[in-house]
Amino acid sequence: MNACWTIEFLNRLSTDITVAQSEAASTTIWQIESRHWQRFAELASQCQVRWVAGWAEHLDARFLVNACFENAGVYIVLRTAISCATPELPSQATVYPAANRSERHTQDMFGIHFIGHPDKRRWTRHQAWDKHSYPLRKDFPVHGKPQDITPPDMDYPFIKSHGAGVYEIPVGPVHAGIIEPGHFRFQAVGELILNLEERLGYVHKGIEKIAEGRAPEALARLAGRVSGDTTVGHCWAACRAMEQAAGIEIPVRASLLRGILAERERIANHLGDIGALCNDVAFVFAQMQFTRLREGWLRGNASYFGHRLLMDRIIPGGVACDVSDSACSLIKQEIVQLRAELSELVPALDLNSSLEDRFYTAGLLSTEIAAAFGTLGYVGRASGQNFDVRRDAAYPPYTQVRVRVPVEAQGDIASRFWVRYKEINASLHLIEDFIDLLAAGDIRAEWQTPQADSESLGIVEGWRGEITAYIRFGSDNKIARYYPRDPSILNWPALEKLVLNNIVPDFPVCNKSLNGSYSGNDL
Repeated sequence: MNACWTIEFLNRLSTDITVAQSEAASTTIWQIESRHWQRFAELASQCQVRWVAGWAEHLDARFLVNACFENAGVYIVLRTAISCATPELPSQATVYPAANRSERHTQDMFGIHFIGHPDKRRWTRHQAWDKHSYPLRKDFPVHGKPQDITPPDMDYPFIKSHGAGVYEIPVGPVHAGIIEPGHFRFQAVGELILNLEERLGYVHKGIEKIAEGRAPEALARLAGRVSGDTTVGHCWAACRAMEQAAGIEIPVRASLLRGILAERERIANHLGDIGALCNDVAFVFAQMQFTRLREGWLRGNASYFGHRLLMDRIIPGGVACDVSDSACSLIKQEIVQLRAELSELVPALDLNSSLEDRFYTAGLLSTEIAAAFGTLGYVGRASGQNFDVRRDAAYPPYTQVRVRVPVEAQGDIASRFWVRYKEINASLHLIEDFIDLLAAGDIRAEWQTPQADSESLGIVEGWRGEITAYIRFGSDNKIARYYPRDPSILNWPALEKLVLNNIVPDFPVCNKSLNGSYSGNDL
């Protein structure tokens, strides 16, 4: 067992549970009996071990159920096997709220019953397939069993509130814009929000199913489309997992270029979010200026790397694009210009009293709730969660530089705003550092076919936070299982908490301050 995990936890674990440890391509796997599944979670929670992700896999007459945990930057995969004849397992969601929707997704995709789960309602299925069909079982066809018309999902049992003056506000799933569908059901008294319930998963893409049987290059392209605004992050996580499973170490120059791509993606999205936050409180001038800055940054992406959103720039074994010395000089000039623009714009925001009135103390997410739900990235760090994969579980090229991680404790919209701004500055420094470290060399390692059943976990810090990707190879260099966990899967539930006791008109800016990915949630 890994010495980085707390001695208290390891001592308690060895007393209560027998663990069989194995290693799989840099991923530590602890195998336990299914009856101990919930007890492990109880011991882990008592020792402040963080729940990261959960997924399952159908193998012949059994299911492998997995949960990933992290402590002190060290990850382990907890695994148990259950029979397909009686697919039952104690729920970890009774201990970790973060596991709630993950277990509901596994229930809908595999038909696994989590005993004692606090919410039995379907999550992913909606009405797209019948009650006893489970798309991630091996006997379910990849093309599904489509109906001429999918029945409307009219009977989802939303929580009800009763009392004098209590009323409901349904929002979505179709929105007045180009965002993807998601439904929000409010209960309110006057303008005060009493409860919010989310309903996501309206456009199930089938990512996990269509990943099966793909070659590494095709899987990387698919991963880059899990969430379009995080194409670098998801593709990098998937490629890290595949490379570890295949025993491949990518060239130093390739890792530095990946770092530049990831930080450029982070900056572009934070610029867009800052402008959108201002727009949601009618500060249109700031929205126009930050949209302009984002557009210039995206044009730089297209000029230096061949794609505005940096899609398909990361490939198994390295990267698909290089940068010249002259391009590096232009990027540094671009950074100088962006810093100058921000130095003029940000004081105008900081001194704007109407902006302060809408941002400060609104959308409060306490440190305790942020920790309980495992919130990640700028959402978690604005509520005191001081964790960043680039620093705390460092991987190349972040092992070569100092990663500055801004953390706020107030947990309101203003904190999430300022964490974004500080992360932009930190990312600009990182890009400069990576350029300074660039030396001549290869940008792609030769691919090596992994052995059948090779598996690994790829973890990177995306712009929204920690991204995990599980990969298992089958035979002939083909993917047998791919599971990506977007940070939004853990961040979305926090929105239901941070809007409580806010007024209804503040919901749009509360929502934007979190900015969860619908697509990243809806695999």
